[in-house]
Amino acid sequence: MAFDMEADKSDEALLLAYGRGDRAAAQALTVRLAPLSFRLACRMLRDETEAEDVAQEAMLRLWKVAPDWREGEAKVSTWLYRVTANLATDRLRKRRTASLDEAGEPEDGRPSVDEQMLEAQRAQALEWALDQLPERQKQAVILRHIEGLSNPEIAEAMETGVEAVESLTARGKRALATLLGQRKDSLGYGKD
Repeated sequence: MAFDMEADKSDEALLLAYGRGDRAAAQALTVRLAPLSFRLACRMLRDETEAEDVAQEAMLRLWKVAPDWREGEAKVSTWLYRVTANLATDRLRKRRTASLDEAGEPEDGRPSVDEQMLEAQRAQALEWALDQLPERQKQAVILRHIEGLSNPEIAEAMETGVEAVESLTARGKRALATLLGQRKDSLGYGKD
């Protein structure tokens, strides 16, 4: 199958091939990169429907730049992370401008075993704490510690220097530690 032959090609080779009209390359690149875009959008927005919209828009933008892609200038995945993060950030800004009456109620989790409830509380506390961070700190922390990108990849995605990423990440982590430290007992991290 043509799809199988595309699996060993780099992201950039696939994008360039799509730019020349190779639909199998587009399919292979979509299978490879769309989940990464969706996962980042989901973590930033915490809404799967919105995350799907953002991931689709990011992939559409990738297809639009394919014919003009300049080889060797940027990693395709890093470019996609940057576009996804920017689109998600735009949606977050729009949300914040909406009135409280328009905001929906947070979804309640189903009652479950104590350990699952504690994990849900911890995840919710982390989401809350991430929302307290300035947008760029939040983005750097998510890309580094949740998505696992390297500092140079994050710098490229955020269009900044590696030192700025290190600073954003360090400040974000300190702020998270302060915010979550106030709740460590209620999150089960107190003394045993």
